Order: sequence, then C-alpha cells, then structure tokens
Amino acid sequence: MMQKIFEHNKFEAEICKQWEESGVFTPQIPSGKAPKRKPFTIILPLPNASDPMHIGHALFTVQDILVRYHRMLGEPTLWLPGSDHAGIETQYIFEKHLAKQGKSRFDYDRETLFKMIWEFVEENRKLNIEQMKRLGFSLDWTRYHYSLEPEIVSMVLDTFKKLHDDGLVYRGERIVNFCTHCGTAFSDLEVDYVERRDPLYYIKYGPFIIATTRTEDFAGNVAVAFHPGDKRYEGYLGQDIEITGVNGIFRVKVVSESKIDPEFGTGIEKVTPGHDVLDFEIAQRHGLPIKKVIGTDGRLTELAGKFAGMKVNEARNGVYRAMVEMKLIDHVDEEYTHRVAVCYRCGTTIEPMVMPQWFIKTKPLAKPAIEAVRKGKTRIVPKKRFEKMYFDWMDNIHDWNVSRQIVWGPRIPAWYKVDGNEQKIWVSFLDKGGRPKQGTIREHLENGSTLKEMDDGLQRIIVPVYQGTNSPEVHIGDGPPTAGNWIQETDTFDTWFLSGQWPVNTLRCRPGDLDYFYPTSVLDTLWDILFFWVGRMMMLGIYLTGKVPFEVAHMHARVVDAKGQKMSKSKGNVVDPIEMVDKYGADALRMTLVFGVAPASDIAVSEEKVRGMRNFANKLWNIGRYIEMVFEGVDSQVIPFSFPERPLLTERKFIGKVEKLTKEVTEAIEKYKFGIASERIYEFAWHELADKYIEETKGEARQKNLQTLQVLRHAYFRILKLLHPFMPFVTEALWMELKGLRKNPREQLTCAKWPLMVG
Repeated sequence: MMQKIFEHNKFEAEICKQWEESGVFTPQIPSGKAPKRKPFTIILPLPNASDPMHIGHALFTVQDILVRYHRMLGEPTLWLPGSDHAGIETQYIFEKHLAKQGKSRFDYDRETLFKMIWEFVEENRKLNIEQMKRLGFSLDWTRYHYSLEPEIVSMVLDTFKKLHDDGLVYRGERIVNFCTHCGTAFSDLEVDYVERRDPLYYIKYGPFIIATTRTEDFAGNVAVAFHPGDKRYEGYLGQDIEITGVNGIFRVKVVSESKIDPEFGTGIEKVTPGHDVLDFEIAQRHGLPIKKVIGTDGRLTELAGKFAGMKVNEARNGVYRAMVEMKLIDHVDEEYTHRVAVCYRCGTTIEPMVMPQWFIKTKPLAKPAIEAVRKGKTRIVPKKRFEKMYFDWMDNIHDWNVSRQIVWGPRIPAWYKVDGNEQKIWVSFLDKGGRPKQGTIREHLENGSTLKEMDDGLQRIIVPVYQGTNSPEVHIGDGPPTAGNWIQETDTFDTWFLSGQWPVNTLRCRPGDLDYFYPTSVLDTLWDILFFWVGRMMMLGIYLTGKVPFEVAHMHARVVDAKGQKMSKSKGNVVDPIEMVDKYGADALRMTLVFGVAPASDIAVSEEKVRGMRNFANKLWNIGRYIEMVFEGVDSQVIPFSFPERPLLTERKFIGKVEKLTKEVTEAIEKYKFGIASERIYEFAWHELADKYIEETKGEARQKNLQTLQVLRHAYFRILKLLHPFMPFVTEALWMELKGLRKNPREQLTCAKWPLMVG
C-alpha cells in the first residue's frame, strides 16, 4: 500500500538518480542513414559559478517544462547546462573575502590572484550543480561546460582574432564608465541610474556664470559651450576667455554645440572632456585637448594642484570652500535633483574617464541581427512588449567596450612589443620581495628590475594610444611572436563577450553537435538581459555561423515578494529556493513559479503559496491511493486500455473533458502560456476529477465496475502525463507506485508519450 502522504524527501533523490543513470537526458545524434528528426534544443542561461542558487535560478523551471514536454513528444531533446565565471561580480565577492583577512587584490600578482579566485569558485561551482539537480532540472550533464574551460577560452580568443582580422576590433582612448571601487570600466548597458539631490553651484566664470554639480574637476576644463543661436553668448563664439580659478588663471575656448540645453542653468556650460561623455564628444569635434583630473583610484591627479590626492567628494567640498573665499560663488541651489550613473555591481558613482580600451565595432554586427528578427528567423516572445525594445537598442547601438581591468577572466590576446617602447609602456608589479613597483618599463630597468621579474609579479600594464608610427606594435594571437620581447595586455574580456558566443562554442565541443543542434530552438531568459545577452548572442552567433543562435527568444517573468517588491538581500525579503525544497518539495516551488502567471509579468512568491502547492501534491497522492484501493483485487490486465465503444453517459462526458484538457494544456505550452496550462491541470485534477467524477462514481468503483475503473485510470494517468513537466517528482513517484495499472510497467514517466489522442 502507498504511504498516507507524499513525503518528497523519500522520493526526490532516488528519482533524480534514476533519471540520470538511465541516460534519458542525453540525446544521441542519429548515425548512418537513420532519419534525422528535428531536435529541440535549449541552452541554459549561465548561473554564476561563484554563487549558490537564488530564486531567479528556480525559474529555469520554465525551460524544464519545455524540455520535458518536447522529450515526451518524442523529439531528440537537449538542454545544455553550464556556468559562468562572472568576471567582475566574482572578483568583487572575492575581494570582500580578502578584506575580511585584512588583504586586498593589490597584495598579489595577477597570476597568484587568479589561482586564488579559481580555488574559491570551485568550492561553489559543484554546489550550484547539485542545487539544480535538487529542483529536478532535466539537463544533459554529460555536456556541461564552464566559461573558463581551456577549450571554451581558446574559441573565445579565436573569435576575437577573427573580429580583429575582419577590421571589427580597434583600440582607442575613449571615455568609458569607470567604477573606482571595482577598478574597471563598464559598458553603457551595465550602468544604473539613481535620482539624487545635490547642490547645483552657480560659479562666476570670467564673463559668464555657469551651473554645475561638480567643482572638483575644474582643472580639466578646456572650453565653455552654448546652444547655437543663443543670442546671450553668440558674441563670444570662437574666443579664448581668461578664467580665474582656485589654482590660478587659465584660458578656455568658447564653442557652440546643439546638444547643450539652453534651459539648464544659465545656458552655457563648462566642457571637461576627460570626465564627461558629452564633453568628450564636443572635444572630438572641436579638436580640444583632454585633461585627466581624476585617477582610476578615485583621487585627483597632480593637475588639481593643491587638491591632488583627495577623493572626489572631499575635493568637491574643498574646491567649493576655496571658491567661496575667492568670491567665485554666485549662489547655490540646494534642492537640485538629477539622475546619477552608478555601478550596477556595488552602487559606487560612476566616473567617466578617458582610457585606452579595446572596442568591437557593433554596427556591422547589429545589422544582420536586426534583419533576422524583422524577417522572423528569430521570434521574440511576448512580441508586442519586447520586440520594439530590441529594435530600439540595436538600431542605436554603440561600439562595444570589451576591456575589463580585472584579473578574473581570459586576458585579451594582445601583445605589445617592448623593444624600443620601454618609455611608453607603464607597468605595476610586485618585485621579488613582494614590494609594489610602478612606472615605465625603462624606469624599472634602470632601477635594476628585469623583464622577467616584471612579468612574474605583473599586476597591470597601461599602454597609451599613440598616433601613427608612435604607437607600439601590437600582435593579436595565442602567444607572442618568437622574435624580440613582448608583454601581454592585462585587461580581460567583458564576461558578456564569452557568454555572447555560448551557444556556438559549447556545441562545437562535441563532434556533430553544432551541425545537429544549432540553431537552438528556444532561449528562455529574464527580459532584463535582452540587451546584455540576447542581442549579443544574435550578433556573434550570426557572425560566426551565418545562422541565428535560436529560433525563439522567450522573455519570462520576474520573481518578486508577496508585496510585489523585487527581492534583495538588503530588503530581507529573499526566498531561498533550497530551503523551500527542503520544507515543501521541488514540485511545490516549481508549480508556485508558473501557476496562474501571465507571460513576462511579475511572480509573487511567498512561503504560503509554496505550502499551497505542496497541498496540491498531497491531493494528487491521495487520488492515487484511492485508485490503488479501488483496483485492489482486480487484475488490471483484464481491463482494456482502449475505450469501450458505448461508454455510459457520465463516462462519455468525462472523457470529453479529459480530451479538452489535453488540447488546452498542449496549446498553452506551445504558446508559452505556462500559467494557463498549470492552472487548467490544477483545477481539473482537484475539482473535475476528485470533487466530481470520483465522488459521483464511488459506488460503481467499489463494485469494481470495469468501465468506471477504465475511465478513472485513463483520466488519472492522463493528468500525470500533462502535469509531469511542471511537477516531475510527484508524478514520477505516482507513476512508479501504480505501475501495475499501466500497459508498460517498466517505462519511466519522463519517457512516456505526450497524450495527443484518446487512449
């Protein structure tokens, strides 16, 4: 006899082991002359290898529903797993770990630091895999890949070289979004904005009064600009104006620019091209010099005079006080509110800085990616909400800054020739005694260090971008040329550059996989990385193969708490998925995440809702116990598995409802309406089957009416099949418990045929 309730902890591990050992999740490519059926393929969005699972990862349930459904349709089905090294985020977490020990990344050379982070990540990577298995995800673990595997990294480097050889890579000094805390540049997409109230200073500036929230960067001012046609300032156009500042007298040029807002402040603004994106563009158009007043450490440079060495906020206050003493402040608006760029990782205010960086030209890559969606080669679902968002971004795309000033990730395969360029290459390293050294290679050589010592203790190099033949020779490749001395770029690749190639590179790892499983069928991901990941996979996938990487990009919902707030550790409203699995079972959590949820809407998760779905699992179990009871003493093999020609009216009506349910659930899954599908199965199992049909036919069932038992068995096993993609453990457990009532007792439910017809 079946136990009284479904105790998930007694079944889940054993069922998971059974699935994995059977090899059912590992599709084989048809060999020889066997017909090649169109496969169904999904690539798992990469969880960070350094993090345990959070509730957002539990939404991989949506992909598992699709994968289990298509597997039951009989299609060769691949769900390919992997994990991401998550460059900036992982190094940020590790640096906090170091800080607790009184250390920082600057205490180690880059190779030692890399090895330390590798060991740190490996401890968590295995945990991440086990947690995904706990949720029943039917991934093909024989094809698991990690973004820092040597084979994957080698393909990433090859892509960069191909882009370079095709003229799509360049190195230039450009203004970038720099986080002085994380110590790296970010792309435009990785910058968040917050509304903040700051003083707006109105400053006497020669014959003008200018308004700004920043006083600390005045030493970097090279011009003032006004909107063309602003009659207040037309008479000054083209002049060099003498300005009295806190560090003495200097001169600025007056220019006109259409992007200047005549309604802001007094209508004329300072131009600081070293630390403002618009000002950098103005400087490029007018041939203005670039002055770098703020360093990568967040402190003012020597250009700031007596304020050099101060942190930005300290310098801002210091310069303001000095201006007050010099009577340069006209007035201050203390209630000014504006949007401020902050680091999406740590929240530090972004400092725009001009730095040498590696860029990929994206316009040529974006064009075929745009056309692919316009022509329907890739569909974005839901279309109405997200297709326009995709086009808006791709049509206005900027070149992609792929340089990151961190250790954790593959180094950009660029080698700079040292010979003849010793004065141009700046190096920081730890000498043999572990002491930090900074300066040009020439300075280090003159002080007795060797190139090998610099390379062994290397932390960072900086090679300015020079014009023409003054720039050091650069070689792109796996290693340096054999002749002469070379030093490798210390910048690493943006993590999204690796993950943007993920479908192509992972399927290249096993012979035949790319030809058979690419393009993949569906990409399912959260809509907030439509730009970060989806667009970049489209660009790089088409560039590398000539084909789109996926036929459908499905944007799933976002998990929020019971009050509709985004979950975060700081708010204390995070739901631990593994804690919910331990208490209520994986099925209960999975069903919670899809039940009644509209496409791409927020999913409110609470423990109460998870508990309710655990109760539904128990309801299914109780129905199974009832069926086991009424079949007791009956040889199920004498009950035909096909329907009688003339069923009773009650049975006939109920069979019609079962077939209608099958059609509705199938159509809902095909249209990615998992909320509707799960809701229909739930309502039918609980109310149509349990509350109505079972109650109405209890007499006939206890009297062993074969027709009643036949219909009851059919309806129940049909529900188990329809529900299996959503709640795989309890359905598989029931399938095994009642195997004596099935036509094929040895068959696993996960391999059973999806019900498309009566019988």
